[in-house]
Amino acid sequence: MKYYEVLDQSDISGIETLLTDSLLTKETEYDYEQTFSKEEYMEWLKWDSVFEPTYKILEIAQVNGTVTAKISKTDRRISFLHNEPIVTDQVIRFDKDKIISIETTKYVIFNDSTFVKNRDKLLNWIDENHPELNGFIYDQTKTGGLKYLKAIELFEHNK
Repeated sequence: MKYYEVLDQSDISGIETLLTDSLLTKETEYDYEQTFSKEEYMEWLKWDSVFEPTYKILEIAQVNGTVTAKISKTDRRISFLHNEPIVTDQVIRFDKDKIISIETTKYVIFNDSTFVKNRDKLLNWIDENHPELNGFIYDQTKTGGLKYLKAIELFEHNK
């Protein structure tokens, strides 16, 4: 629960005490995984904080030292791209009371076609109207997040 509180509050310093030296993140449905160092994950949290996220625990349970949770997340980016919160099932694994991995096992609410359509519209519009912001989609640092947010704001202002 503390992990999701830290994410909800974008508490960069608070995440440090919850994680092992590295964190494995997986998305089962998309056959994707990435290992972050603690410093890299803290940098990702700075990116995430730019969008003013709201994380809600819908369900949570602990079984044999593993936590399963159903999580709702929304923020400025998700509202723009997805039009509603994204809800996922997650499994969190621990090593000596520190989080070692977070696996998203299922996207309960996620409309891939809406997300991709809105992302592509934004990217095409930025490419034509503000090419100086190109690349923001791949930059998961605070600077990249600020460019992403600026791109959304410019797009919405000029609709």
